[in-house]
Amino acid sequence: MCCRYLFLVGIPKKMSEVNIGRRKEKCENCSKQVSESLPVQPVLLSSCLSCEGCLSEEESQRISQQNLQEVKRVLSLNKQCDASKHKVLVVSVCPQSLPFFAVKFCLGIPEATQKLCGFLKSLGVHHVFDTTLAAGFSILESQREFVQRYRRRHHDSHALPMFTSSCPGNTHAVMGSLVKDFFTRQQKLTPDKVFHVVVAPCFDKKLEAVREEFYNSLLDSRDVDCVLTSGEIFQMMQEKKVNVDDLDSVPLDHVFGETDDAGLVRHEGRGSEGLLEHVFKNAAKELFGLEVDEIVYKTLRNRDFQEVSLERDGETLLQFAAVYGFRNIQTLVHRMRKGRVPYQLVEVLSCPGGCLSGRGQVDSEGGRVDRALTQQMEEAYSSLPVRLPEMNPEIQRLYQDWLEGQDSPRALQALHTHGEDTDHFPLSQGSQYSTLVHFPLSQASQYSTLVHFPLSQASQYSTLVHFPLSQGSHLQLL
Repeated sequence: MCCRYLFLVGIPKKMSEVNIGRRKEKCENCSKQVSESLPVQPVLLSSCLSCEGCLSEEESQRISQQNLQEVKRVLSLNKQCDASKHKVLVVSVCPQSLPFFAVKFCLGIPEATQKLCGFLKSLGVHHVFDTTLAAGFSILESQREFVQRYRRRHHDSHALPMFTSSCPGNTHAVMGSLVKDFFTRQQKLTPDKVFHVVVAPCFDKKLEAVREEFYNSLLDSRDVDCVLTSGEIFQMMQEKKVNVDDLDSVPLDHVFGETDDAGLVRHEGRGSEGLLEHVFKNAAKELFGLEVDEIVYKTLRNRDFQEVSLERDGETLLQFAAVYGFRNIQTLVHRMRKGRVPYQLVEVLSCPGGCLSGRGQVDSEGGRVDRALTQQMEEAYSSLPVRLPEMNPEIQRLYQDWLEGQDSPRALQALHTHGEDTDHFPLSQGSQYSTLVHFPLSQASQYSTLVHFPLSQASQYSTLVHFPLSQGSHLQLL
């Protein structure tokens, strides 16, 4: 496979330009026999998979958009006398990023989180949250949606299978709503006065953040203004020669305004994933009255392609699959085209090995995944106590105080998003990049893909396609 790299430059609020280049040394012996004379072609950024597939092979691949310089610019403006340009700086840290800092700091996750919070606040950050609360919303919405889909499966041919993902990108969109809507009203601020940064384990969340669905044109504000990877934050600490021992231990903040001293928790599941397990156990109870204490996975192709079944009296009631990594996703797509997929739900992650293996925090100097680091992070993450989102009173409080109840119009607006079929893809047949950007899923959507999932976890679409990042944005093939 030819190695491509993705380079994002100077993305303004309305337009995004991405350059996809080709590494000659990787293409000379490519079995695809790509022609050197193919013309430059424009590609809508809305057609980008955001799957990291074009930037996970070589150490030279970079994304330089929504970078540290943008955060430094906001911090610099906050130090100037013109108060009209000041912004409240909020940082939301994904739970899958916290084990990275724990390993790097040689501390437990709770202690490392407080050190990270202390570092960010020493820079001038006003509030630091973790996104576990938003993840809880994603889990509950996914559970509820699957039950609804299952019950209407006989009169809705598109109800199943349902696709879901515990990717932090889903959570950070919900967190964006929480920060720019609920939190700003709590603080008596307008959304444009808050600069919201999300720290995530992978690069593709940078692309998700510029989707037009999450841009308020009236207030000139995005739900997530900037995404930084765990590695970028750690790089900043190294550049500043920060000694972790010298950092203050500062507790996380809470969206209700008080300090969050309740302790960090995680959701159920293998490593950083596990949304499948929540949906599976809830569906077994709600649909069949069965209590499932432990889920047993059956490995199919490899550890990143597994399935789980619910059986009663020899009858298979439910069959779910967990599919991670682009190659396994492609295999699933081919099976779907042939009608050989028996699953009612598929949990998909683009990163092989799951969220902890995001390339924003596990790359070694040679551009390969640092397996030892990943193993350490998995052990650290599994040490956190599990708390079901159903048992979190803060989520129930937010459903009432913020969303006006479950399944309310306000909840649908804040926690859900919609996908689009991208059958307008402009690449010509035989293009050198066609293997990178499309995998047919259905006759109705020739270029639909199965690698980019709904940010709210609870999409309306079962034959899932990736979402547009910007209507006017474009890619440029070099």
